[in-house]
Amino acid sequence: MRELGLGLYTIGEAAQLIGAERRSIRRWLFGYDYTARRHGEAVHKHSGPLWHTQYEPDELGEPVLGFMDLLELRVVHRFVACGVPLIVVRRCLQTARDLFGTDYPLTRQRFATDGATIFHQALSEGLDGDEPGAAMLNLRSRQYAFREIIKASLYEGIEYGPRGVQRWFPARNKVVVLDPEVEFGHPTLVDSGVPTASLYASFLAEGRSAASVARLFEVPARAVLAAVRFEEQLRHAA
Repeated sequence: MRELGLGLYTIGEAAQLIGAERRSIRRWLFGYDYTARRHGEAVHKHSGPLWHTQYEPDELGEPVLGFMDLLELRVVHRFVACGVPLIVVRRCLQTARDLFGTDYPLTRQRFATDGATIFHQALSEGLDGDEPGAAMLNLRSRQYAFREIIKASLYEGIEYGPRGVQRWFPARNKVVVLDPEVEFGHPTLVDSGVPTASLYASFLAEGRSAASVARLFEVPARAVLAAVRFEEQLRHAA
């Protein structure tokens, strides 16, 4: 039986939560095919996933992610958004895995401090010129500044425990939380465990009355409004 408490997200849900494109997530976690030129001829190649997800690709009938997959993706998305080629991200991940002895190294507290060394080591390693991103690496590698990629804000909402990452608070007010032990890791109110999606749906059904929703779910009106703001931000990011 599969271990409980892994969290469960579709690619679309993950894209909303971390602000990435669905196509990118699919490529990062499930690989993709591409064509390279070698000796003047086209060669078809395959780039594998950055890591094996917590769920097998066909385990639930569609590709899904776990909680650790989601948080690791946040860091990968930051790298790529800053212009780092995927080949460097891949090398960085492997170096960090070897150093930390874990499949999910980017969300460890140590990565925020040791990551600069890991990052620069990945840049200096030999690269296969056939891989996407390798050709422009020599032109741009010296422009990367690790401190601009891994900022403190990326880790501010993560709550750590004895076994590593436990929960993620996606907003500064810490009213909304993603906890893999609650509602499959979907956003809920931290004090009551009520899903923010349920609160938002009721908010719309009740004529956008936070007071009415608060009475229905027996939660503070301010918590309802926080859930509404969070859900509307997700929909705006989609």
